[in-house]
Amino acid sequence: MKLAILSLLIGSAAAFAPSVKPARTTALNMAFEGELGAQPPIGFWDPLGLVADGNQSNFDRLRYVEIKHGRVAMLAVLGHVVTAAGIRLPGSIDLAGDVPFTSIPTGLKALSMIPGGGLLQLFAFIGILEIFVMKDITGGEFVGDFRNGFIDFGWDTFDEETKLQKRAIELNNGRAAQMGILALMMHERLGDAYVINSLVGAGPVAL
Repeated sequence: MKLAILSLLIGSAAAFAPSVKPARTTALNMAFEGELGAQPPIGFWDPLGLVADGNQSNFDRLRYVEIKHGRVAMLAVLGHVVTAAGIRLPGSIDLAGDVPFTSIPTGLKALSMIPGGGLLQLFAFIGILEIFVMKDITGGEFVGDFRNGFIDFGWDTFDEETKLQKRAIELNNGRAAQMGILALMMHERLGDAYVINSLVGAGPVAL
């Protein structure tokens, strides 16, 4: 009995003893507290502990993927807004003229309307962009810098504070777009592919 009580006391005391491992993990997590994107009100947020080891190359790789996905998501949201508004290219998507652009709906359902040859061209074009264009070839100024000495748009004329501000805006817009396009796809599966139109009281646009 006395041994059991002693064991309980030792166990209780151990629960309040300082732990070295959590302190080390916290210190490693703070390695990225000052990185771009660690902004109020959330600050640095890594619930899955993907960069808990403080590995800079791993963080850079994840940031590279985040930026690229954000850019794709922003284009996807823009494309959804444009097509939901009823804007289409003139003519047909196929040479035979059997599938006019006006017959293609918005959202994921559009994929079922595109001929097989058209889908093949789309995926081939995306592959070319992924392999040869959307990458850092010359060694960019920052992670996600795909200018490669070709396109600048006056970037080098900005001061460092302005550059950080614009990069933060892009990062946040990309994060919002990833959530936005996911929500649009979910609403389409729930039966409302024109949810943006519904929100503004417009309804589907007749083409």
